[in-house]
Amino acid sequence: MKFNFKAQKTNGEVFEDSREATDKFVLFDELKKEGATLLSAEGEIPSKRSWQWRKFFSRFTTGSVPIHQKIIFAKNLSAMISAGLPLSRALSVIERQMNNKAMKKILNELNEQIKTGKSLSESLASFPAVFPSLFVSMVKAGEESGGLSEALNTVGGQLERIYYIRNKLRGALMYPAVIICLIILIGILMFIFVVPKLIDNFRGLNIDLPWSTQLIIFLSNFLKDHYLVAIGGIFILLSTLFYISKTKSGRRFFDLFFMKLPIIGLMVIETNSARAARTLASLLSSGVNVVEALKITEDVVQNVYFKDVLEKACEAIQKGALLSTTFSENEKIYPVFFVEMVSAGEETGNLSKMLLEVGIFYENEVDQKTKDFSTIIEPLIMIVIGAAVGFFAYAMLTPMYTMMGAIS
Repeated sequence: MKFNFKAQKTNGEVFEDSREATDKFVLFDELKKEGATLLSAEGEIPSKRSWQWRKFFSRFTTGSVPIHQKIIFAKNLSAMISAGLPLSRALSVIERQMNNKAMKKILNELNEQIKTGKSLSESLASFPAVFPSLFVSMVKAGEESGGLSEALNTVGGQLERIYYIRNKLRGALMYPAVIICLIILIGILMFIFVVPKLIDNFRGLNIDLPWSTQLIIFLSNFLKDHYLVAIGGIFILLSTLFYISKTKSGRRFFDLFFMKLPIIGLMVIETNSARAARTLASLLSSGVNVVEALKITEDVVQNVYFKDVLEKACEAIQKGALLSTTFSENEKIYPVFFVEMVSAGEETGNLSKMLLEVGIFYENEVDQKTKDFSTIIEPLIMIVIGAAVGFFAYAMLTPMYTMMGAIS
């Protein structure tokens, strides 16, 4: 990149010139070796057309960056800045280390923007699909306070906890989901291939079949003769549920539904509480004001009812009310422990510290409950399988016993 710069010689003479350099830091070092001090430098801004093209192209790369890549980026950049590496050089090193092609392109674009004089937070804000408002705001706060390395380390840790909790929940739900899908698949195959052969044994018998056997026969005939309709019906049902879940009223229904489920509902509440508490703690400790921190946290939590409370809290704070007041009015959403710790934090002036303790507490609770859930779900699945097999056996064996009774 070519820079137009102003520098000062050791004799006090100020001069202007232009020179090629990879970034301002390299230019500064080169001039220092020549006995001059860099006063200011401006890089040549790319043409409007090339900038628009990169912005258009970035749309195809910003949606394919997994969260662990962002964690690696934040942690490594924090370590390199802490070690004294210039920002542009640190980004170049991380770009070479990254395996994800989308992330490599984004890092290259970030580096180009940094070289034109933009701050890191401004550059990150150009990729909202990759770097959420939490990431950008904490980096911005770190730049303003002079603690960019600490801010990046904090946001990396925050993303790491979100990633860990999400994986724990997915892992806990994956086992029962796989088992249920296998049961359904085996059941469909039995209805199509096994039941018709058993039904042949009942034909020609002058006996009344029980309702359970008639139900099995009906389902078997329907799946065998109208399997395309069955597949289409399942697809339409799943598509409808997915569409409804994306609507405002549908999302509210499903969020409330999962909150009311036994075991899972408590995990949902504690997961959102942990995420809200830790995010607020990280933002407040980084110097972000309470109103902005609440707005960012609103984007981080997933459940719409938790978002509503944070929105109300933001409005109440702007009117001069305490944060704990809004939470205390919504104890059915945020647990009592959360509310009391927020209140204690406001009274003692250690709100961010109290929120961090709340976040850690609920993260540990979620961790323990996912382990308990995995233990509880196994016997429940066995009971469901046993009930299904028992019903099938009853439906198939009852006519046989009736027939044998008639013969005797």
